Amino acid sequence: MSTPRFLTLPRCARAVRLETARGGFAALEALPAGPVRATALLVPGFTGSKEDFIALLEPLSTAGYRVVAVDQRGQHETGGPADEAAYALPELGRDVLALTEAVGGPVHLLGHSFGGYVVRQAVLAAGEPLPWRSLTLLSTGPAALEPAEAARTKLLLDALAVMDLEAIWQVMKELEEGAGDQAVPPSTEVADFLHRRWLANVPQSLAAMGRQLIREPDRVAELAAVPLPKLVLSGVRDYAWPVAWQSAMAERLGARRVVVPDAGHSPNAERPAETAGALLDFWSTTGA
Repeated sequence: MSTPRFLTLPRCARAVRLETARGGFAALEALPAGPVRATALLVPGFTGSKEDFIALLEPLSTAGYRVVAVDQRGQHETGGPADEAAYALPELGRDVLALTEAVGGPVHLLGHSFGGYVVRQAVLAAGEPLPWRSLTLLSTGPAALEPAEAARTKLLLDALAVMDLEAIWQVMKELEEGAGDQAVPPSTEVADFLHRRWLANVPQSLAAMGRQLIREPDRVAELAAVPLPKLVLSGVRDYAWPVAWQSAMAERLGARRVVVPDAGHSPNAERPAETAGALLDFWSTTGA
């Protein structure tokens, strides 16, 4: 689970509702003070939300980019139906295509963790000409989760079938406290937010995304054939997909590869300055 270090929006940002051909999506939008070079569309991962990108809003907008971070269908403040079929990967990919059309202009597309599957699906399903200037895969892998994390996800899927979200949260909290592996515990404000965000998820969306995480096929060769500048960005450690897997994926994609020092699965929250710098450097090579 990504944990934002703070929740206060910078002055350049505001909460908005993006209306698309596929419905409304909760979003955070940051605008530069001057001309807009391009728009960055940021898609969160499993159990995540738009708030995972709060720390990137100011540095990216200061550099001239409009930044739009969204809650996917079924996540946090976007909501969705109690029907697992609504959260199948092709459906989520169509949402990204609709969001891209709604934000307009040159768009740099980024997907974090499970969001990487979703943006990959969108790119592979898009027709010509492609509506994006670049694609960034942030802390995501070539296929299904590594086996230990897949087993943990399977336990969550089993729990979703028999427990409500509050009961599952309490179990997760006890396990986390017992493990004692959180180097920087969240503030009370952030901890309360994480609880509210978890309860706001549509259970059927969690189930659909979880199933996809443990069965996603390797589609790297398909993505490599798409003529779009690509960046594979991660921390130096990752519990979901080994960093070595991500590096091998980057090589197969012919993508730029950046490893953010002293960061784990969420460099966007853990090392936002370095992550923003890597994104800006990459985007500068695309002409927008």
